[in-house]
Amino acid sequence: MMLGTAVYRMRTLFSTTILLLVALTIAAEAIKKKGNKKEGKADSECAEWVFGKCVPNSGDCGPGVREATCNEQSKKHKCKVPCNWKKDFGADCKYKFGRWAECDTSTGTRSRSGTLKKAMFNADCQTTIKVSKPCNPKTPTPKGAEKAKKGKKGKEN
Repeated sequence: MMLGTAVYRMRTLFSTTILLLVALTIAAEAIKKKGNKKEGKADSECAEWVFGKCVPNSGDCGPGVREATCNEQSKKHKCKVPCNWKKDFGADCKYKFGRWAECDTSTGTRSRSGTLKKAMFNADCQTTIKVSKPCNPKTPTPKGAEKAKKGKKGKEN
């Protein structure tokens, strides 16, 4: 009876040893493959990537592709052009804007200035810009005034 138990223990030990060897072999292969990828990336890395403008796949906005070049290498990156972007200064130039000026009655427009906050992907951006839009035909009423009018109507009825 002791002999049977010893054989069983030996079989279990042998099976466990085989499983551990297989697991170690798989892990070693994975590490080896990972190491090869890192070496390949080190060769292809470049210090001065130059990014082009984001070109939408269709229309003026939405998902698109941006090409990046360095020396003789070229890569394409996914990008997105916001649909509310200002075509005058592009989607890669981020500006901080001041308040809208009063309406100019001679032109019917109001304007505001912006200073460059961030140029993404080494974009060629103007340091200051001026944008304008048509004036509102109606004079906006304060929100509190609208609520007061509604409240009075309800009380009168």
